[in-house]
Amino acid sequence: MMTKIILRILIVLFILGILPLGCNEKTKSNYIRVQDYSDPIRVACVGDSITYGAGIKDRKNNSYPVQLGKLLGEKWNVRNFGVNGATMLRKGNKPYWQQGAFHDALAFRPHVVIIKLGTNDTKSPNWQFKNDFDDDYKDMINEFAELPSRPKIWICLPVPAYANKWGIRDAVIRTEVIPALHKIARAKHVPLIDLYRPFRDKMHLFPDDIHPNAQGAFLMAKIIYQALTGEMSCQADPDKKLEIYGDFTLGVVYSN
Repeated sequence: MMTKIILRILIVLFILGILPLGCNEKTKSNYIRVQDYSDPIRVACVGDSITYGAGIKDRKNNSYPVQLGKLLGEKWNVRNFGVNGATMLRKGNKPYWQQGAFHDALAFRPHVVIIKLGTNDTKSPNWQFKNDFDDDYKDMINEFAELPSRPKIWICLPVPAYANKWGIRDAVIRTEVIPALHKIARAKHVPLIDLYRPFRDKMHLFPDDIHPNAQGAFLMAKIIYQALTGEMSCQADPDKKLEIYGDFTLGVVYSN
């Protein structure tokens, strides 16, 4: 009898654990709490052209970092440090390490860092150095982790590439970069945001097959918003209503 009662309790807890988050509903996890900061929370969005907002009409108002800032509100200071064509690989054709945006992001002394790099690394001239990818990525995590502001760091899986364009290869993203990022997240104990799965059936949000449009950037912002706060944004979605779920024990956030 006691065994059956315990089993029922475990089933209930399991069910509660996988239900989607409602607006303003939180789970027990290490999210950012505004009340823990006396100053506006500085968020550095590190990345390539997808972070920068290439191809988005009115990029200055519709890139994902800008839309994320609008969702988070006035107690947050979100900056866009995206660089078109940037790679994580130091030996890549345009290493993020050598860009002014990288040094600006460090000087920003962020409380939160969101890294979304890896798409341009899949180009053949870059991916020939794939054996360096793990170490280069871990080194960048360390660079930010050692700042005096001691930021919390999230890393992102790339969005899909809907064509082999400009040398970018979705097969490499899917079968090599994504597994590598899972390993890096576990090794460095940083949460991972899945931006691949939510976009894998949303080709209509990629006018040039590589870069999301403003609606796609909004979806990115909503997913990252939940990763940072543990809340699901209640703002209207220009694409469709989304239910966002997460495996919060692994730090992975994704939508259906």
